[in-house]
Amino acid sequence: MTAVRQVDVLVVGAGPAGLTAAATLAARGAGRVEVLERDRTPGGVPRTCAHGGFGSWRRPLTGPRLARELADAAVRAGAAVRTGVTALDWAGPLDLATVGPQGPEILRARAVVLATGARERPRAARLVPGTRPAGVYTTGELQQAVYLYRQPIGTRAVIVGAEDVSYAAADTVRRAGAEVVALVTDLPAHRTAPARALDTRLRRGVPLLTGTVVAELLGHGRLSGVRIRHHDGRTAVLPCDTVVFTGDFVPEHELARLGGLTLDPRTRGPAVDGALRTSRPGVFAAGNLLHAVERAATAAREGALAAAAVTAALAAAGAGAAAGSGAAAGSGAAAGSGAAWPEGLPLILDPPLRWITPSRVTPADTLPYTLRTASRLTRPLLEITQDDRVLHRERVRGAAAGRSLTLTARWTHRVDAKGGPVRVAAR
Repeated sequence: MTAVRQVDVLVVGAGPAGLTAAATLAARGAGRVEVLERDRTPGGVPRTCAHGGFGSWRRPLTGPRLARELADAAVRAGAAVRTGVTALDWAGPLDLATVGPQGPEILRARAVVLATGARERPRAARLVPGTRPAGVYTTGELQQAVYLYRQPIGTRAVIVGAEDVSYAAADTVRRAGAEVVALVTDLPAHRTAPARALDTRLRRGVPLLTGTVVAELLGHGRLSGVRIRHHDGRTAVLPCDTVVFTGDFVPEHELARLGGLTLDPRTRGPAVDGALRTSRPGVFAAGNLLHAVERAATAAREGALAAAAVTAALAAAGAGAAAGSGAAAGSGAAAGSGAAWPEGLPLILDPPLRWITPSRVTPADTLPYTLRTASRLTRPLLEITQDDRVLHRERVRGAAAGRSLTLTARWTHRVDAKGGPVRVAAR
């Protein structure tokens, strides 16, 4: 029979969100805080990103350095970070069946924080036809091969995508000593900083092929080229021995789906309210599981906010138990048990806004909202209304498609909890 072990808070995923949540919870005296990570090293995606761009302007860091610092902070605060452990399924309301180096185990928690992050869709999920040769990567696979395992990747690479992550992949290819043949995107333009795109095209001599898709992979044994198709129907073959599929991130929501959590159809991650609570009492979610994909700093910020919500829920559950609410003191009552979810009102978006998280609002919410747009917006005016009543207008920094907008929560106290849905529009 599988052993059952009790913890206070179980964090699934040791990326920036999970490690920050664990460090904050342990520092606040939340009891035994345990982090599960299926990889051998904690840190999430940043540990494979040897380039800079992490940390702050005053203290810039590389990805591996940030990963080490976050893991060290969690351990110093008193959290247990266990690597090589996979959460397989739910074994109860707040029980998770796991397997690791010591064998199978069921962990029973008072609260669970899901911070499983996001992943890029591979070639098969993008339905790219052709043969199945070696030399086909996602960005994550490329970075692990180059930075973690020091493996050769080939000599000529085609990058599929034109986002920030695509240009980072091009840098990784060059660091591995290979040539970048081209960046290929079906979009009409790149989705990175103009200066970065210009530097890649002019100084590095890498062409950007817009309005173009990879129609077929060629070669047997090893990739020999990719067939591309332009929007006007013209085709061509780009000789290469490596292709990297970048972007097109999706949340790692398998555990959320197995648990029957309500998923947001727009983000495809768990739907959460302003306290980052999911539809399952006692289960919270944070980081890129909610929105694929944002910067490590955004994920870490949400991890800290989830920790604050868990701390409050544990305190409320403990107070209820002490008051004789039906559970003996110290019995490990689930945080948030008995709470009616989903609390609050749904947030409805007008085009070109694509998604927003959190996706529900209550008058007590203080968490900033993250939005994505389907088209470029230059200093848009975000207008929030309810039942034809304007709650708030806020001018925010512009964003291109694939980049985020941030909306403050200064207006949430004006929401009528008994009114209709709240609508968000970009004017």
